[in-house]
Amino acid sequence: MTHAHGLRSHEHARERRDDLNAILARLLGAESAGELLPRLLSDIDRARSALPLARSKGFDEHDSILITYPDMVREPGKAPLQSLFEFCEAHLAEAISCVHILPFYPASSDDGFSVVDYRSVDPAYGTWDDIGRFHRRFRLMFDAVFNHVSVRSEEFQGFLRGVPGLGDYFIIVPEGTDLSPVVRPRALPLLTPFDTPSGRALVWTTFSADQVDLNYANPEVVAFTVETLLFYVQRGAGLIRLDAIAYIWKQLGTPCIHLPQAHQLVRLFRAVLDAAAPHVALVTETNVPHEDNVSYFGDGSNEAQLVYNFALPPLALYTLLTGNAEALSRWAASLLTPSPRTSFLNFLASHDGIGVGPARGLLSETQIQVLIDRTRERGGLVSYTSGLKGEESPYELNISLWDVLADPGTGEARETSIRRFLAAHAIMLALRGVPALYFHSLFGSTGWPEGTILSGSKRATNRRKCDRTALEGELRDVLSRRARVLAGMKTLLAARGSSGCFHPQGGQRVLDAGPGVFAVVRTAANERERMLCLQNVSGASQCVQLDFNEIYDYRTHGVQDILSGVRLARMDSEGIALAPYETAWLRIVPKEGER
Repeated sequence: MTHAHGLRSHEHARERRDDLNAILARLLGAESAGELLPRLLSDIDRARSALPLARSKGFDEHDSILITYPDMVREPGKAPLQSLFEFCEAHLAEAISCVHILPFYPASSDDGFSVVDYRSVDPAYGTWDDIGRFHRRFRLMFDAVFNHVSVRSEEFQGFLRGVPGLGDYFIIVPEGTDLSPVVRPRALPLLTPFDTPSGRALVWTTFSADQVDLNYANPEVVAFTVETLLFYVQRGAGLIRLDAIAYIWKQLGTPCIHLPQAHQLVRLFRAVLDAAAPHVALVTETNVPHEDNVSYFGDGSNEAQLVYNFALPPLALYTLLTGNAEALSRWAASLLTPSPRTSFLNFLASHDGIGVGPARGLLSETQIQVLIDRTRERGGLVSYTSGLKGEESPYELNISLWDVLADPGTGEARETSIRRFLAAHAIMLALRGVPALYFHSLFGSTGWPEGTILSGSKRATNRRKCDRTALEGELRDVLSRRARVLAGMKTLLAARGSSGCFHPQGGQRVLDAGPGVFAVVRTAANERERMLCLQNVSGASQCVQLDFNEIYDYRTHGVQDILSGVRLARMDSEGIALAPYETAWLRIVPKEGER
């Protein structure tokens, strides 16, 4: 090592120490920061030395994320994680690059989100070796369910027994405390009573009586969480999803959502990962209005690299249910991220319901009611949250994406339903960002109302587990709904991966092509290639008429639809005809660059 290199390394170490100390001081105070800092630095050094040289944390046009439960694919006599891996390798390997395995830890409820042990794999799913098999083939996203822990966890059970050191792990609220300012994500009691050696205690439980919130004002909780974060990295996590991070800090007299300390915790996690594993990206999960959601990018360098684009699902649904892209186009034209190191995680469906809160301010209450009415018409349910005055308001739609978009009750042809379903995903895939696809969306799965009845959870309708033999049998039938949807998805994903225009940081300009068409121009980083993405969002034919001279010069550039393979002699004033729900991705390159 040269003297100059040694000085730079020493300087970087000092800067890292100063940054961490500043974050901890803002979070916990100077005294606690000084006590905790050496421990965190030691954890970082130990983790960094144990990690092999890893791939870049960047994303490009080839990347897409699969969202799946660890036991989404089941077969007799085999651990679900093994079955899931084999299924993904056989059917999805060319379509997805990253797998987000939803909580695979031992848990007591909420389909894995009531974690009993953060650092174990539930034996019912498999082992860490099974997770390692995914890691060798795909990039992996782990869930960091750090807002709360199960009441059956060792930590909370110790608290109930009065074990020394655990008294401040959780948040005890005095009887009669005014909690009216607190924003509630669920229409459930905020506090749950428990018997302890010191008597009855009212414990903070934001999401359910089985999920006890951790107290991050306690430095020991912060240290435990950082150690867990680094453990996930060592086990192969390339992305860490911070579940419900907006609620993680509590302060009486405030809404207890989006508090400055919540952002400081995200900054702490980012600083730790940047120091120990800079290839790992943070993803924040905040199902809130768009303006609050994007605040978790921070300044573009100090919080999350990826933020879930929660406004996209309700806007895309409204667009396709009404055949009107105006609201979607206005919103998409305003999308910005604070730096090239940040990007949206675009999705349409997940293991949860379809949130309507993020659409507020983008859709009117009357327009949101269209989504609610459609959900109920199609047999879905609506979940509610409590407002500051105790009033209930719609929170999410509990229905499968296929069910809310298809319309068999009108005698609609299956072909039309499939085209509309794929159109929704074509919109998502055309937008700047990293796409994420829920397992059931890849196959156009219908809902599972029986699951809601059995579990008592409205979200269960979108969480049905699949028998591998039955699912693969349907996929072998090329005329089945599931086979046709998957084939359509693969076509879209392959086309997206064929052009640098779809790089998450590529240029994006939304055009006004009339209410029946969503139109966006994507531009590759080298600016030699552009892609005009046109999506008919209606059930009627459309003729797209734009000032094509502003998009390209036909004398020097050629045009080809990368989905159909058709070359266009010229885009002109006669316009471009689109059949109902048709997608056209028109690649524009210099003629000498055509192949």
